[in-house]
Amino acid sequence: MPWMVETYDKPDHGALRKRLRPEHLGYLEANSKTLLACGAKIGDDGEGASGGLYLLDVETRTDARAFIEADPFFKGGLFERVFITRWRKAYIDGRNTLNEV
Repeated sequence: MPWMVETYDKPDHGALRKRLRPEHLGYLEANSKTLLACGAKIGDDGEGASGGLYLLDVETRTDARAFIEADPFFKGGLFERVFITRWRKAYIDGRNTLNEV
C-alpha cells in the first residue's frame, strides 16, 4: 500500500543535512525495496534542499512512521515537520497502474 511522507527541514540546518547525508543515503540504499520513489525538495536553482518526499510501499501508517523515524535525517534532528498521507499510485513512469493487482 503506497504512503507519501513529506518532510520539512528546520530552517538554517543545511550543514546538518550535509553531515548526515552519507548515512541517510546508506539507509535508503539498505531499504530500497521499500521505496517507490524518494528525493530532496530543492530550490529552483537546483541547490539548497529544504526537505524531502518519500513514496513508500508499506502496509500501514505505523510502518511509514517507523520508516521515517529510522532515517538518519530524522534521528539526527533535521526535520521540523513530517506529514504522512496515504497515496493512490496512479501513474508511474508514464504507465497507468490503477488496474494492476
